[in-house]
Amino acid sequence: MRISTLQAFNNGVTGIQRNYANATRTQEQISTGNRILTPADDPVASVRLLQLEQQQNVLGQYNSNLTAAKNSLTQEEVTLNSVNTVLQRVRELAVQAGNGALDPQDRKAIAAELGEREDELLSLMNTRNARGEYLFSGFQGKTQPFVRGTDGSYSYQGDEGQRKLQIASSLSVPISDNGKSIFENVTNAGRLGAAVSDQAASTLNVSDALVSDEVAFAGIGGLEITFSASPNERNYSVADASGNVLSTGSLDSDGEKENKLVVGGVTLYISGEPTAGEVITIPESESPKQGVLDTIANLRKALEDPATGNTGVRDAVAVALTNLDHGMVSVDAARGNIGARLNTIDTTLTDNEDVALVNKGVQAELRELDYAEALSRLSMQTVILEAAQQSYVKISGLSLFNVMR
Repeated sequence: MRISTLQAFNNGVTGIQRNYANATRTQEQISTGNRILTPADDPVASVRLLQLEQQQNVLGQYNSNLTAAKNSLTQEEVTLNSVNTVLQRVRELAVQAGNGALDPQDRKAIAAELGEREDELLSLMNTRNARGEYLFSGFQGKTQPFVRGTDGSYSYQGDEGQRKLQIASSLSVPISDNGKSIFENVTNAGRLGAAVSDQAASTLNVSDALVSDEVAFAGIGGLEITFSASPNERNYSVADASGNVLSTGSLDSDGEKENKLVVGGVTLYISGEPTAGEVITIPESESPKQGVLDTIANLRKALEDPATGNTGVRDAVAVALTNLDHGMVSVDAARGNIGARLNTIDTTLTDNEDVALVNKGVQAELRELDYAEALSRLSMQTVILEAAQQSYVKISGLSLFNVMR
């Protein structure tokens, strides 16, 4: 077989180029530390690396959501701590206002501080987050949740939604609570009325009924106090809404003395002289809830009104104290829920970090270079390249004319 001079030259150049490309590729692998420079180097590993990188990006987004959720819940927790501090101070003022030795000026002074605390609490309940959204307005982040009306009462303008963020593939965590569930849906101890049957000769006076024990009152539905016929009209029996007699008793013989009656979890005060067969009806209210702001406002108004006597202040303080206790229970429950969510966020963040570490380890096994093997290969490829170059020099010098000399 004859080999032309051009063919010999081309074969020599091709061999040198191929060996040079191999050595150059190995040097690039060593300089970058990566075994796979293009998908053609390892198609299967390249696809797997792409999947792992996508998973890593998703974990990065989850971690961003975890940080945002933690910041939002931490701000809400701090706000609720401040709310609880204000409610504690308001409760101290309510206890102080219940002192029967206070004169109207003293009560007005307490009412003045209650007004300041009322404004402070309204500001806390309308707190915004770093994005300018209201914390306690549900889905309506741009709507101020609590608004004071012209009559001094308060209304909730948000909704009952709860914003959430996804922190894992199948896990979302609430990052806010609506103000209605925390501050408005508070059991109102003063929700019961007290109606006396119209008896011409009666001088009976009855205070508003106070639900002092919600557990005992549960399921009763209402009370009816019936006085006996003459001559024992001061004797009475108390029945629930189903007609079951809960207790019996007798009013004090002194008609001027106020009698305290506690039955079925309800407390009320009775004074005066009843007539035979007279009935006091205490129906269950259709609106058993009252916001904490309205509770404070009602107490403040009672203290500011000079026409409110000692018994009126007593009743207002009793209702306020019980409602404030209910309000603080509601706030504490919300704080407990926030703590549980923060714990979930911490554990999820740890899980994501563990998965990310495993992800990076697998990527390293697929992508990273074995330096010992690569350096050995580069040494061999360099020898082969040098041999090819030297061979080409000798072959290129061969010619038929050299033989004919």
